[in-house]
Amino acid sequence: MPEPAIQPSQPPASQPPAAHGAAKNGEKSGTKKTVLIAGAANLVVAAIKAVAGVLTGSSAMLAEAAHSVADTLNQIFLLTSINRSRKPADEEHSFGYGQERYFWSLLAAFGIFVLGAGFAVFEGILALGRPSESGSTLIAYLVLVAAGAAETTSFIRAYSQMRGEARQDHTGLLEHVRRSADTTVKAALFEDTAAIIGLALAAAGIGLRQLTGSGVWDGSASIAIGGLLVVVAVRLGMDNKDLLIGRAANSRELAGIRTEIESTEGVDELRELLTMHLGPDHLIVAARVSFTDGLSSDDMEDLSDQIDRRLAEKLPQDAHVFIDPTPRDAERQERAAQRAARQARQDKAQPLRPRQAAE
Repeated sequence: MPEPAIQPSQPPASQPPAAHGAAKNGEKSGTKKTVLIAGAANLVVAAIKAVAGVLTGSSAMLAEAAHSVADTLNQIFLLTSINRSRKPADEEHSFGYGQERYFWSLLAAFGIFVLGAGFAVFEGILALGRPSESGSTLIAYLVLVAAGAAETTSFIRAYSQMRGEARQDHTGLLEHVRRSADTTVKAALFEDTAAIIGLALAAAGIGLRQLTGSGVWDGSASIAIGGLLVVVAVRLGMDNKDLLIGRAANSRELAGIRTEIESTEGVDELRELLTMHLGPDHLIVAARVSFTDGLSSDDMEDLSDQIDRRLAEKLPQDAHVFIDPTPRDAERQERAAQRAARQARQDKAQPLRPRQAAE
């Protein structure tokens, strides 16, 4: 009996592929809205911070303006990632364009590092070596309050979405943020968190400059804001790098997949399980499975489709399931014995080599 080939499971008959994908993507339809809110807040905040920085001569305020400009450009990258990752699959990209989300998010992280952190540190270093400039601190404080309100609104939106996803996943918020494959919402959340902390640093630098008359505090706050942005950029960059090279499903999802396959009637053993994210909403699942003895090829195909349906209900992503029916150990041993017996007969049938002349 020849060894069965890999069985690519088909989408459930009750739900066509397009509708099936739309249903799963609908769970994260708020991602685009979250990015739009963050982008609008950053655009307004960048303008008022830049005006306040010029009027007050505050390096920390100018650093915050550069921070918001970088965040605004990053939202453009993130919106691009959302739109391009939803392109349907074609002949050149059989599994779709989901991983484009990670490419554009990686560019966003690079933008934070270059535009935001680079300018903030550079401006802070310059401020340390020049005399303190006097300006209206009242304008700076009013701008910080307005910026804080806008950034808090954006933060609440990103936090609420992450919190809702964590609740659906039955995990804690920090754990969900750590292992989430949706780097777009994660980027918005990290940027908003950094923005609020940056505003606090800027306020501290301006306040200490006002109290002491020394511009060192203002420059130091600008450098601290740059350091904060470096941390955010590196963290986002590492997450996207990890997903671009092919991150597996997390341990909780792996356990659920394993349970669904092993509990399927007719499955004797799950020998190997491989998974890889193809974007926030798509996951490859490849499994080597030993089925019960006596099953025909049609039976195994039906079981593969059943596993596909069960995983579609279990997983939050669209799963591309591939089942490799593998012979059981007894069959493997029998085939190995047969191969050994054939080899022994072939060796016995070969003529003996002539003895060496010395003998």
